[in-house]
Amino acid sequence: MNMKKNNKRKWLSLALSAGLLVSLQAKAHFGMLIPSDDMVKQTESRKLKIDAMFWHPFEGNGMNLAKPVHMGVMVNGTKKELGDQLQTVTRKDSEGNQRTGYTLDYKLRKPGDHVFYMEPQPYWEPAEESFIVHYTKVIVNAFGLEEGWDQPVGMKAEIMPLTRPYGLYAGNVFQGRVLLNGKPAAATPVEVEYFANGKMHADADPMVTQVVLTDDNGIFTYAMPKSGWWGFAALSQDDKTITHEGKAYPIEIGAVLWVKTHDMK
Repeated sequence: MNMKKNNKRKWLSLALSAGLLVSLQAKAHFGMLIPSDDMVKQTESRKLKIDAMFWHPFEGNGMNLAKPVHMGVMVNGTKKELGDQLQTVTRKDSEGNQRTGYTLDYKLRKPGDHVFYMEPQPYWEPAEESFIVHYTKVIVNAFGLEEGWDQPVGMKAEIMPLTRPYGLYAGNVFQGRVLLNGKPAAATPVEVEYFANGKMHADADPMVTQVVLTDDNGIFTYAMPKSGWWGFAALSQDDKTITHEGKAYPIEIGAVLWVKTHDMK
């Protein structure tokens, strides 16, 4: 057996052991929560806008996002549901298609880290013959009080930052721990994409979606080479299924976290 075939078999075995059903031709899906600012100073406007999407961040083509099951914010350990404040919007993707998403206007009232989170409805992906649920979050610092970013929301799948997820420069290394049902998820693939929204070109498909694996403690590491928004999606398979047209299909669950990097001036 040559080395190339051996490596491919090892990769496929690892993917299966992590509970994944992977379509090699499928594009990476990302739940997205993108705020108008990631660090709000006391002298700035307290009005924050958050866009909720289901998208291919680098290439800019998207899917329709149904109204989330949960949309909320956690501040100082207290969670508040915000689903009734969501406004439906349509956005044109890079292929010219109109896609449904949501936006949220939120007024910051307290100092500290605001952890915004979303649990979407299951999305049927025929290309992968599975449903997709991405538990998504983003963290906004308000008025300089750096408390709360390292506290879990308690979602089924969640990325816990080990690096403070704001105040990051391009080139910084980011570390996170993937939790599945509250426990570290070992040997879990984490897809990484830059939010270029179709305005950049990659020379090869593996450069669109990069992949790192978590270690035995569920920890992954990645260095972000460019300023802007970066998405991390740790993918696992739920122990439940959903019946669709009389057949039971698996559920891909993703723990998704968005962080922003800045140029050093």
